Amino acid sequence: MFRMLFAAAAAFYVACASPDAGLAQDAQIRRGQYLVTLGGCNDCHTPGYFFGKPDMARFLGGSEVGFEIPGLGVFHGPNLTPDPETGLGAWSAEQIAIAITRGRRPDGRELAPIMPWHAFASLTAQDVRAIAVYLKSLKPVKNKVPGPFGPNEQPTSFVMKIVPPQAATEGSSAR
Repeated sequence: MFRMLFAAAAAFYVACASPDAGLAQDAQIRRGQYLVTLGGCNDCHTPGYFFGKPDMARFLGGSEVGFEIPGLGVFHGPNLTPDPETGLGAWSAEQIAIAITRGRRPDGRELAPIMPWHAFASLTAQDVRAIAVYLKSLKPVKNKVPGPFGPNEQPTSFVMKIVPPQAATEGSSAR
């Protein structure tokens, strides 16, 4: 009898708690979406963005344009969708949070310097969690971005070059 009462009470609790839990999750996802939009993540992580035609069917699926950083190489905005092979599908929410706020991948590698994790390090824990939950809620996009390419490797895609001011001046005066 006790087991039946306990099971009934547990079922009632789950039935009553689920709508609130779902609403809380929806609110967290909406907050994450807001923060991802505000943070400009779309710019570097959506195919076509740098060509003026973002491919919204592959939103946050990784960029085909890399950033060249002198002495370091070429880095592409990776796939932020939960695709298990080419995106963040195998990453936990905590691993995503560490990447966003500390610039570290689950394998221990440091994110490319172009990723503004230093700016995101001061986000609240709730906001970082909302971003991670939102990214995990996206439709998975299978898109393996090129690279990274070391400083002596030839990239296989379009590249945006970061040029120091002195080098930019020297290049324009040589014309």
